Amino acid sequence: MKDYFLRRLLLIPPTLLGITLLVFTITRFVPGGPGERMLQQAARSASQGGKHTASSQSQGSLSEEQQEEIEEQFGLDQPILVGYAQWLGVLPRASDLSKGEFGVRDDDAIGSTADPDHTATLVLRGDGRLVRVTREGANLTAVFAASGQPIAAAGWKIRLESPAERQARFARRHSDGAEPPAYAPRAVAFKTRFSGLVQGDLGRSTSYGEAVDRMIFSRMPIAIYFGLLTAIITYAVCLPLGVLKALKHRTFVDTSSSVLIFLGYSIPGFALGAILLVQFGVRLHWFPLFGLTSPGFDQLDTWSQLKDLAAHTVLPLLCYVIGSFAMLTMLTKNNLMDNLAADYVRTAVAKGASFRRAVFGHAFRNSMIPVATSLGSLLEIFIGGSLLVETVFDIQGFGLLQYQAVIARDVPVIMGTLVIEAFLMLLGHVLSDLIVAMVDPRIKFE
Repeated sequence: MKDYFLRRLLLIPPTLLGITLLVFTITRFVPGGPGERMLQQAARSASQGGKHTASSQSQGSLSEEQQEEIEEQFGLDQPILVGYAQWLGVLPRASDLSKGEFGVRDDDAIGSTADPDHTATLVLRGDGRLVRVTREGANLTAVFAASGQPIAAAGWKIRLESPAERQARFARRHSDGAEPPAYAPRAVAFKTRFSGLVQGDLGRSTSYGEAVDRMIFSRMPIAIYFGLLTAIITYAVCLPLGVLKALKHRTFVDTSSSVLIFLGYSIPGFALGAILLVQFGVRLHWFPLFGLTSPGFDQLDTWSQLKDLAAHTVLPLLCYVIGSFAMLTMLTKNNLMDNLAADYVRTAVAKGASFRRAVFGHAFRNSMIPVATSLGSLLEIFIGGSLLVETVFDIQGFGLLQYQAVIARDVPVIMGTLVIEAFLMLLGHVLSDLIVAMVDPRIKFE
């Protein structure tokens, strides 16, 4: 059995790689990525301002240099596999890119020896020092202008960007077939660093400019809070109710409870939330209308904070749990009824065991085996939540964060939330198998 679970755990990394690579590839082809969104924002800003700057180009009001910076910031200038490897952190990515053009000459072809002494100057980003670059054919020599020391000694690298490469980048940005300008060769100085998932760096949000991991961890307490309350209430209500319905099968208690739980199951949580807000929030003023806490929550004493938190929790929590009662209740009832009709229960009663012992000592334990298969999914309470319920009550939870990231095409946030959610889901499946094996010793994973 140990070998089985070890294999299941070892399958998690390659499965995660497959999921994240698929979604990363999709984000490259879906229109409205970070580059296009920034171009649209720049165009709107320019139209509201009523004028364009002298450096504005055909796409919005961003210059060619600004568009290239956006591509380099999000790795859009790299092939998909290279960009994915940089997001993982197994390939270094270039940072602090500083550029300087060589003079345009008729014989300025890479590899030409007609005029081997071509020079360019650039200012290092984040450093401020001036660099002088000399080109002999395709070979570059870069030194600090003040000291003459090679920039490689300070951790900088230098590469040559040919006119053909610059024209290819222009063509990728302009799918309308616009004619590229005449580019000159350009020296690009940069530093390299490993920064990705392996290093614990999920990048920065393109919408808010914040670190993705900080945004995710700030939403987790809300997800855990509602997830724990939902799990506790659901299991505390559904397990006894399922037992009661099995023992009172086809009675008024069974029929009426079935009507109620299926009525709750049929009502979408967000629709119920809107009804509850109108009735108990707007008309009766019993509960707050939005948020998880009131303004000035930090200035309240402990008892007042608990009351305020409880008042904000009641309505959204009801929307969370109302739809989860039906499945667990009916699963418990049906499994218990099957076991009560089994031969081993009748044999136990025939040998003198009390009905209570036959139900709770024999049938109920075996009835919990199918229920135990869902216990591993409790790991997902760390990132649980409903975007619709959170939208109705304006709760800044994990579900709303995912929804906002998809709407804004915020690729770093999409990938960050995806990798955490996929990991917990895969780990939950392994944990479910482990729980089932512990509950039922007859199960052997070989």
